[in-house]
Amino acid sequence: MSRIVTVAAAQMGPTQRADSRAHTLDRLIRLLEDAAGRGATLVVFPELAFTTFFPRWLLEGDDLDRYFERAMPNPAVQPLFDRARELGVGFNIGYAELTPDGQRFNSSLLVQPDGSILGRYRKVHLPGSVEPRPGARFQQLEKRYFSYGDTGFPAFRAGEAWGGAILGMMICNDRRWPEAWRVLGLQGVELVCVGYNSAAYDPNGGTSEDASLRTFHSTLVAQANAYMNATWAVAVAKAGDEDGSGLIGGSCIVDPDGRIVAQAQTLGDEVVTALCDLDRCRQGKDKMFNFGQHRQPAQYGPITERAGVIEPPRAASTAA
Repeated sequence: MSRIVTVAAAQMGPTQRADSRAHTLDRLIRLLEDAAGRGATLVVFPELAFTTFFPRWLLEGDDLDRYFERAMPNPAVQPLFDRARELGVGFNIGYAELTPDGQRFNSSLLVQPDGSILGRYRKVHLPGSVEPRPGARFQQLEKRYFSYGDTGFPAFRAGEAWGGAILGMMICNDRRWPEAWRVLGLQGVELVCVGYNSAAYDPNGGTSEDASLRTFHSTLVAQANAYMNATWAVAVAKAGDEDGSGLIGGSCIVDPDGRIVAQAQTLGDEVVTALCDLDRCRQGKDKMFNFGQHRQPAQYGPITERAGVIEPPRAASTAA
């Protein structure tokens, strides 16, 4: 069984509020076909791939509900699933999920080349706020519209079409938290799919971050965490100007040594591919990052015992 998988990062340009679902679905299918034409059998799409990044707006009622999927797949998106199966290509895609009991999640799923669903994931690290920031032109209201994910960070064993790969998923802000990568690493993950819609400015206010810095940080976390967990990483953006709000690009495929092997060069619809040899993960997993030999979990208690910082006490004054 070959353990070399041709993977495509299918970056999307902006999706405007006025764009129809059919228009966006056509773009996704064209990207899928482009990737298949380059030999890809796994295509990674961005976070919230079927819609604009609606958490930048204060919405309610039908204006909000229209962005959520009651099932995945559903009739509106089935043509993407059908075309992928026809081409023998699997994919990872992000969407807004509304469950039958009314819960809302920022979610993604993995679909294998035969059309079977390998796994589902719900975003854990939600950025932004519940209440809108007064005076801000664009908001970051993921905490208002989504519940924190309840899936943990599961890894999934793929079938032969993907060489029996162990795959995991993250969504956007998750990639900035090393705990997420380590939980996947502790399950032997060999390829992590990450979709994102990251602002080209500080979404929480202020002027200390610009598109260049935020793109650097996006690439940095993919490289560093791929290396520290000896895994391939495929990080894929929705990029460009959405109704006047900028999103960074920088979609990339990173090898288990932390090196970028393919990267998008635009802020539009663009496909980049790489041959991902899953056995290249063994160098790190068996040597430098052989967790069974080298980790000391008894010393890591604060990571799970608390969320916030507790600083050491200040030294007592010695003044007379």
